[in-house]
Amino acid sequence: MRPSLLRSDTQLNTASYYEASVQRPAPLPPLQGLHRADVVVIGGGLAGLSTALELAERGRRVVLLEAGRLGASASGRNGGQVIVGYACGQATLKQQLGPTLAHQLWQWSLEAVEAVEQRVQRHAIDCEWRRGYLVVADRPRKAHQLRAEFEALHTELGFVTEWAEGEAVRRWVDSPRYVAAVHERVSGHLHPLRYTLGLARAARQAGAQLYEHSAVRALQRTALGVCARTDQGEVHAELAVVAGNCLLPELGPAVVPSIHARIMPVGTYIVATEPLGPERAAALIPSAAAVCDNNVVLDYFRLSADHRLLFGGRVSYTTMTPPRLQATMQRRLLAVFPQLRGVALTHLWGGFVDITANRAPDFGRVGDRIYYLQGFSGHGVALTGLAGRVVAEAITAQTERFDVYARLRHRAFPGGPWLRTPLLALGMAWHRLRDLLP
Repeated sequence: MRPSLLRSDTQLNTASYYEASVQRPAPLPPLQGLHRADVVVIGGGLAGLSTALELAERGRRVVLLEAGRLGASASGRNGGQVIVGYACGQATLKQQLGPTLAHQLWQWSLEAVEAVEQRVQRHAIDCEWRRGYLVVADRPRKAHQLRAEFEALHTELGFVTEWAEGEAVRRWVDSPRYVAAVHERVSGHLHPLRYTLGLARAARQAGAQLYEHSAVRALQRTALGVCARTDQGEVHAELAVVAGNCLLPELGPAVVPSIHARIMPVGTYIVATEPLGPERAAALIPSAAAVCDNNVVLDYFRLSADHRLLFGGRVSYTTMTPPRLQATMQRRLLAVFPQLRGVALTHLWGGFVDITANRAPDFGRVGDRIYYLQGFSGHGVALTGLAGRVVAEAITAQTERFDVYARLRHRAFPGGPWLRTPLLALGMAWHRLRDLLP
């Protein structure tokens, strides 16, 4: 992992629309001194907070340690798209686990979206949650792939969608770029930082102890469990759940080194327009759905509650911020919505998400005391909540669901610590060229 990753990630959040549109509570104190718990959770993003909430609701003593501010990394600055399914697709799941378990994992991904809605309602989280999701194709070859994918989901899993092509696409999203679209009513979108902070509030109310500015430098086995050490304190617990994702190796290289090689950081970037007004905004996406294309190097966008277009894309596989990023993002946005020429961009931000080589989630154990959750691969807003639930089940009662996820096979990215980043960048350059084929 490049030494500049943490610095780059921090710099990319200085102009976040999400941070600008919330009133954060006062910082929580850092961990100091010796603490004891049933479970120590490492990471204060969606996965860690969901785990803390689920465990606390089950009566466990939980201490959560966050290196910076809660939700300040990927969980609080992503595209806000709450998506059913998995980034790897059903084919990978069937190949590894067989059709019965692959079907079960699909059902659990439906539960993941439902869990978001249930938490929003139960804990009164004001995060602009709404249903509706569009996948669009920008050329005939991609339209054929899109239709085949969703017809298979309907045939095999009973997943109901609406198909549009040609001019009919405009009633869903008013862009000349797209030749086909699939609309589904299960997935949706929200303000991810508001949602994350809402989970933090709920976890504290349930009894979890949360600490900010408490990077875990080492996680060690003890005679009775584990010890998580920070700069100013330590937590002794029976078990640990590690949910630090791609920034964890920089903050605590000695935490769980055996899992680091199976994920890679991918930079993704988002711009926000100035407020467009309700009528102009609604004209862009009459369905008010979140939208994503089906290219490998994709664009994704949605409307905010204050009638801005939030437009994401232009990934980086080198951990370096792309040059002339705002001009690039504006060009991509105008290729989708040329009618927005002249509209100002008021915010530009980004961050790093963790991907696995096969894009399947990577949940598992290191020994019998440490659980880990990583590799959400762009589906984390929904899947992190389910991850927190299934790891809490495994710790308190029933390991069956966690064990199914743990059966998914993962490999380290090729190239070792020095070559794996350039090899990934080279591979994705090839995929970019394929995206351009008619």
